[in-house]
Amino acid sequence: MPAGAGVLVNAGSRDGEAPAAEAACVRTGRAGLQVGTAAVLGAGVMGAQIAAHLANAGVETLLFDLPEAGDPRGLARRAIAGLPAIDPPPLAKGEFAGRIRPCGYDTDASLLRDCDLLIEAVAERLDLKIGLLRRIAPSVGPQTVLATNTSGLSIEAMADALPGPLRARFCGIHFFNPPRYMRLVELIPCGSTDNALLEAIETFLVTRLGKGVIRARDTPNFIGNRIGIAALAMSVHHADRYGLRPDLADALGGARIGRPKSATFRTIDIVGLDTYAHVLEGPSTLLAGDPWVGYFTVAPWMRGLIRNGALGQKTGRGIYRKAGDAIEVYDHGSGEYVRGGAQPAAEVETILRMADPWERLAALRACPHPQARYLWSILRDGLHYAAVHLAGIADGAREVDLAMRWGFGWRHGPFESWQQAGWRRLARLIDEDIAAGKTLARVPLPGWVHEIEEVHNAAGSWSPTSHRYLPRSTLRVYARQPYFERLCGEAAPPCAKIFENASACLWRAHDDVAVLSFRTRLNVINTEVLESMLRAVDLAEREFAGLVIWQSAPPFSAGADLKEFNAVMRTQGLPGVEAILRSFQGATRRLRYARVPTVAAVRDLVLGGACEVMMHCARTVACMESRIGLVETGVGVLPAAGGCKEMARRAASIGRGREPLEELTRIFGRITTARRSGSAEQARDFGYLRETDVIIMNPEELLHVAVAQARALAEAGYHSPCHAPIPVSGRDGMRRLNEDMQQALASGRMTEHDACIGLRVALALTGGQIEPDTPVAEDTLLDIERQGFLELLQHPRTQARIHHTLTTGEALRN
Repeated sequence: MPAGAGVLVNAGSRDGEAPAAEAACVRTGRAGLQVGTAAVLGAGVMGAQIAAHLANAGVETLLFDLPEAGDPRGLARRAIAGLPAIDPPPLAKGEFAGRIRPCGYDTDASLLRDCDLLIEAVAERLDLKIGLLRRIAPSVGPQTVLATNTSGLSIEAMADALPGPLRARFCGIHFFNPPRYMRLVELIPCGSTDNALLEAIETFLVTRLGKGVIRARDTPNFIGNRIGIAALAMSVHHADRYGLRPDLADALGGARIGRPKSATFRTIDIVGLDTYAHVLEGPSTLLAGDPWVGYFTVAPWMRGLIRNGALGQKTGRGIYRKAGDAIEVYDHGSGEYVRGGAQPAAEVETILRMADPWERLAALRACPHPQARYLWSILRDGLHYAAVHLAGIADGAREVDLAMRWGFGWRHGPFESWQQAGWRRLARLIDEDIAAGKTLARVPLPGWVHEIEEVHNAAGSWSPTSHRYLPRSTLRVYARQPYFERLCGEAAPPCAKIFENASACLWRAHDDVAVLSFRTRLNVINTEVLESMLRAVDLAEREFAGLVIWQSAPPFSAGADLKEFNAVMRTQGLPGVEAILRSFQGATRRLRYARVPTVAAVRDLVLGGACEVMMHCARTVACMESRIGLVETGVGVLPAAGGCKEMARRAASIGRGREPLEELTRIFGRITTARRSGSAEQARDFGYLRETDVIIMNPEELLHVAVAQARALAEAGYHSPCHAPIPVSGRDGMRRLNEDMQQALASGRMTEHDACIGLRVALALTGGQIEPDTPVAEDTLLDIERQGFLELLQHPRTQARIHHTLTTGEALRN
């Protein structure tokens, strides 16, 4: 059959129906569900942001909602207009709002027939969702997949409201908020959902939308919210029990135990106290048999805040509020806001710094301090809860652990944390506390806990229902993730190393492409990394079809090793720093002129020297969520590994056909303000990525796509670019940039030292006081970069910026 015909095999049917015949009209192919147009029903906070993320992925999206002020598309129109004001931005690029079309149910229902995917995202009430699904069902086309974005309501109850043939194409697709940034999506079938269709949807979500997909069972709150909301409720309960103020509980229960910095109470403020109350208590009737259900109630003091309109971040006050430059916290003992910032007791801090997980947990359990008792209680009760409910909510432990990593920002899921501490001995401690009546629920740990030694191992992850270790999904899309995010205990994929040192490793991807990965903190670029780059290019030219630079964990790189520069400046002076600069320039030039294709596979931070490395590669494959920029001016220097030179080249190329100095002015502004992109798409607008560079959505697919790009370039007969001079704007450019600097100084947008740095940047971009459009050799521009860097490095204000950054991690503007 032709690609996209998509015959789907039925998972099951009811009432004598044949869902497979209906599902066969759905457009699928090798890349999964083929979505050209989608519709989102409901333009609230989630609906509008789901529409925005579909737009980020290039999907033309219809956003439906009710009329407003006589405009049948009014609410949808207002939601789209409000997207730029949301923080963090839901759109990867502001112009993508043009991919979203406002629609009204009364005027535009006929447009639903041509949609490939339809996502219901109205308020979290079963009656509202069922009413809307019944209303739009007659307008749904035979090729349309219909989904609900419910965070925990019954998928089966909604399916029962649909016509029989449509049930095969219905499921839950639960995005987490904010949809652009949260990796987790839960995929929940109803009893009639077509299995092959689910696989096509999963493939679409993984590759096209960049998500981590977890298959969940149709149980209240599914997986992520079932475990995560319970963890929040337990933390609130135990904080009250041990008399801990919210700011102290958050200081204890956040990053120090591998959870987000927002921890418990700050998280509740962010999502909204009213929303938290609804999510916590809404499913309580469905969870009547849950032994912990008595704790899923909102604390009386929190109800008082809700009654008073103190709903959290969205109302400017909740559990926390800002008072001038200070953050205050609500002290429910006194009923007043007090200055926040409480920190753990010294003895508890000492325990939390213990490196061994078992020793840390055992010490918390043994310590009588209320803060230690609080931490042991929330960790123990969370593990107890997850173990009791695992068999009912998920196929195995993998789903729970990944859901908590991807949906709640935990460093490790509950089961892998348990395994790190020692499975059997930690189970024994929990058993003892259950027997002593210290746990919130008096139910024993399930039998499977005592039957295994570990929950994750080389064979897979434990499934209580299957009573075996289940391997990872064999769905074809996951072949694109050969080096996937591993859980504690999972086997590392094989890696054929070519060479390695303390800072980098060169290894073989398949047979014909070499991969260079850094090993430094934040993957910064030191002299050993530079030497490894040169060696890697030499080997790639002799033995491989191409070279990929890729990191096994984010970021791609935070740039040059500032500590090394500072140390060399102290011990060897300017000659030592100049030697490093020459090495850096030599390495980037070697990447550009290699005889085999060099490909940078980037995500997360790509800053300073890392951006310069990327720009010199023949091709870049960038994850959409990449923050890219030449940010060296933030520490008082200028890009000096060829970054200014390459931007001069790109300005000359991009500027053709425009006002010649427009592009140069924009580039200068971004470099002198150390501006980084908010996405890979924006980095392309900034000139850091070229039109030929590739942007993908899923960071786990970076290596797969980068290797494919290297191979494709090699197969096409790749040859390195010619050594050609770069036409620069000369004195015209210098005059224009000087005018911009004078205006910025006069308005206070630049300091005197900013202008001092800007002058060196301008020289490197324009070539200085020479004739406009003069072709200048690359070496000349590199010399200007290097000279400007060394001059600035001697300036006391640059030295102050470097010291401040190394000391605080923050930039200093002086």
